[in-house]
Amino acid sequence: MKFNIISQGAFATLGVLLKQGESIKAESGAMVTMSETIDVDSKMERGLLGSLARKFLTGESLFFQTLKAERGDGDALLASAYPGEIAIIELDGSEEYILQKDGFLAAEDSITISTKAQNLTKGLFSGEGFFIMRLGGTGKVVISTYGGIMKLTLGPGEVKIIDNSHMVAWSANSNYKIEKASKGWISSFTSGEGLVCRFTGPGDVYIQTRNSPGFGSWIRQFIPAKG
Repeated sequence: MKFNIISQGAFATLGVLLKQGESIKAESGAMVTMSETIDVDSKMERGLLGSLARKFLTGESLFFQTLKAERGDGDALLASAYPGEIAIIELDGSEEYILQKDGFLAAEDSITISTKAQNLTKGLFSGEGFFIMRLGGTGKVVISTYGGIMKLTLGPGEVKIIDNSHMVAWSANSNYKIEKASKGWISSFTSGEGLVCRFTGPGDVYIQTRNSPGFGSWIRQFIPAKG
């Protein structure tokens, strides 16, 4: 099985080469094209209860899309629903990743996906909600973002402050907490930053160069008010 990023940039796509018998899981509706040797189906990850948790707690689709090369080798092209880059994360089984609710595009079948509850503070203020996705196992995971993707690798004890609207994925063993962007509450919110996440290494953090809420606010100013 091979993953290949095609046309990286605002309209990146993922090319997948499958040998006969191999299969992948993808976000619902991600398939653009595929060989006639590949069958597309739907699957509930971790059974009905796990799928319902993913749907109602994180807002993700109830079903995954599965693509399997049933009648010979084949290829498929996958894309996210929104413009932005994609990146491939290789999991070796030694650590898991936390993923923001809109960040999943595809993964090898060997990857497990579950729903993780955050504590009250992180759920209220991280921008990700009370429940986020947790990825484990061994194999490749493909993430997608609105905007470009950057990987930050933090050494032991290294600290990085990240705006909560720009987080995409991070090592489950990395430590982070929510705090004010500035010393005071007023300056934190008048600066336009509000709350941020303080990450302490070791660990990897993937960030996106644009944030959806900011883009939504920019768009709304051009929409005529009703009445």
